[in-house]
Amino acid sequence: MTMGTLAFEVPKEMESFVEANGCRSELLRNALILLPYIQDLTISHGRAAELLGISKETLINLYGDMGIPYLDGSIQSVHEEMAVYSAAKKKE
Repeated sequence: MTMGTLAFEVPKEMESFVEANGCRSELLRNALILLPYIQDLTISHGRAAELLGISKETLINLYGDMGIPYLDGSIQSVHEEMAVYSAAKKKE
C-alpha cells in the first residue's frame, strides 16, 4: 500500500497522543479517522478495511475492542428488519 503524508493542527498538549508509536497505533489512528465516514455511510466497513490494508473482519474486531459496535441498532430493530424482509420474500 502506498502511503501519503498529511499535516494537520492539533492543540500542543495533544501532540504526544497523536504521534504514532508503531504500526498498531497508526492503524488505530487511521481507523478512527475513517469511522465518521463509515457512520455516515460515505464508505462501508469493507472499503475502510481495504484503505487500511486489513480485512473487514479485522476492522470490525478493532472497532469492537474499542467498544464501537458493528451493528448499531437494537435487537428489536433487527427483528423488525427481518419481518420486513420475510414479508417481501413471500410476495415474490
